[in-house]
Amino acid sequence: MRPRSQNRQSIGSLSWTKRLLSLWNLENIKVVKRVIVSVVGATVLLIGVALLILPGPAFIVIPIGLAILATEYAWARRWLRKVRRMASDVVSSRDRTAPRDSRI
Repeated sequence: MRPRSQNRQSIGSLSWTKRLLSLWNLENIKVVKRVIVSVVGATVLLIGVALLILPGPAFIVIPIGLAILATEYAWARRWLRKVRRMASDVVSSRDRTAPRDSRI
């Protein structure tokens, strides 16, 4: 009698695991990942925007937020490219206009 009850429990646990695995299909994981990336990226981006007014490294935090969002969204990739281009233009123009030290 005992083996028969163990057999019923294993069958019951098998259907439980099948139901659990069916909930964890690939589409659900993609949606959860996108939601997590969206929340974290938007939070970091909004903190960066707030740091434009508040004291802090806004020009470092904003590209980090865009980079997080760029892992999932094409519009964030485009904005990140624009930010990188603007930053490289600022650095290159700063190098051209920097006064040279004439001393040896």
